[in-house]
Amino acid sequence: MLTYRRTLLFVAIFFACMASGFAQGLPAIPVPAGNAITPAKAVLGKILFWDEQLSSDNRMACGTCHRSEFGGADPRFGVNPGVDLTFGTLDDAFGSPSVRRADSNNDFMPDPVFFLFPQSTGRLAPSTINSAFVPELLWDGGVGGVFDDPDTNVNILPSGGALENLSAAVTLSGGLMGHDGRVWSEVTTKLQGATPLKLASNLPADVATALSANPTYPLLFQAAFGTNQITAARVALAMATYQRTLIADQTPYDAFLGGNTSALTAAQQAGLQTFNTVGQCNQCHSGALTTDQSFHNIGIRPPTEDAGRMNVTGNAADLGLFKTPSLRNFALRPRLMHNGRFFSIWQVLSFYARQGDFSLNQDPIMSQINLPGILWTDLVDFLVHGLTDPRVALSQFPFDRPTLYSETNPFGSFTYGDGLEGDGGHTPIMLAFDPPSIGNLDYRLGVTHTLGASTAYLLFSDVQAAPNTILAGIPFAIDVNDASFGYLEYTTAGMGAAEGYATAHFPIPNAPALIGMTRYVQWLVFDPASPATWSYSASRGAEIVVF
Repeated sequence: MLTYRRTLLFVAIFFACMASGFAQGLPAIPVPAGNAITPAKAVLGKILFWDEQLSSDNRMACGTCHRSEFGGADPRFGVNPGVDLTFGTLDDAFGSPSVRRADSNNDFMPDPVFFLFPQSTGRLAPSTINSAFVPELLWDGGVGGVFDDPDTNVNILPSGGALENLSAAVTLSGGLMGHDGRVWSEVTTKLQGATPLKLASNLPADVATALSANPTYPLLFQAAFGTNQITAARVALAMATYQRTLIADQTPYDAFLGGNTSALTAAQQAGLQTFNTVGQCNQCHSGALTTDQSFHNIGIRPPTEDAGRMNVTGNAADLGLFKTPSLRNFALRPRLMHNGRFFSIWQVLSFYARQGDFSLNQDPIMSQINLPGILWTDLVDFLVHGLTDPRVALSQFPFDRPTLYSETNPFGSFTYGDGLEGDGGHTPIMLAFDPPSIGNLDYRLGVTHTLGASTAYLLFSDVQAAPNTILAGIPFAIDVNDASFGYLEYTTAGMGAAEGYATAHFPIPNAPALIGMTRYVQWLVFDPASPATWSYSASRGAEIVVF
């Protein structure tokens, strides 16, 4: 308990220093009056932000798309086909992979674009670092600051609550972390019985200390809010509080602004000069935050592909306008621009040097930019080294994080063996990626890419089949002769070859005695086109080990 109190004291001093302002040039953190920053609330928000159990498939945390060592952005690569709905064309956007689509019962459900593969956002995940300073979040500013209780619609924050709004919206979104029709009662009930960060490893010191003192979510909410009640509003308030601690104010540029003229090298200062003069970069990337918090159309793609700010305001003058992102730590981001179209700073500079690519409703400032190649080296030196906070790059407090389950257990890591094709030459795909942890009361196994409107059998056994076991032409992944063998019968939804799919749900009680239990599973689907003597196509097997 003494260690826990010392940690809280340290964090409290840290927050007090932040609230007093910044010698390096950043303004004081704007904190809404109804959601003061406290150490207990911030560490609860950190736990929630990195807990994959907050999602409907237990594989997506808020932090999955926002990792500090990548500048608060997403290192993963997702492709959205854009308005033409065709992959591999010029309007493709490179966003963030999310959950596979599921219906209101959390049954797998094909998406018209992504079928039963992970969905992908049509815009790049913005950085969460320094997001406390952004009054309207997302690339189009569609998330504002008036925060109402998600359960009662009673106003909680009349202004300054954009982070609260976004935290609440993302949790329920069927295209990000939830299933279609997800409601807050599902989330709060789940948290009531969940072990905080059960799926994560390598917990940061402040998180480990907090969980040692309060090992359940009710106790964590008690410490943060005074009672153990878990509500949608409190979840959002806590996660927003944590994000307001992600302030990157220790770059060489900050020291330079604070009066240390040697904090930037001569080359970096030359780059800063280019930034503020012929480059015209400071016209939009202005001030210590390197953003004017406004919206501009710089001509990356035709605005008919994504109307941007106009989608929010309805104003034709806003066609194709997007938020000016801060350039702090942007050199750590693997992809750049709202659609992730560029993969390096050099591509960005080349884009600006040619004054953009599309002129429809383009900001006039683009025609004033003068960036000859001879100036690029120093400018890049300033952008890369002058604007990067080393704590962010090294994932040091407050930018540290746990290791996510999805990082150590990628899709497909549970499957083994061979499948057998059926109608149209398609082989059923085993969907076995939900974490089989105790307390996961909605563990799912699914099958897709198979014959629709057919009979499917989920086979299970405690024993894996010997390698290359084939019966009646079917490769079996499980031992059908063991006494533990059994099966469950389902009817695949969908119609036709490769259009079928099914979902099986298995609640795993929160019983430690189940840890280590291993079961092997495989799908067989009745398919007259199968080459097997028995007319079944087959998926690969999956090994399920409860933990």
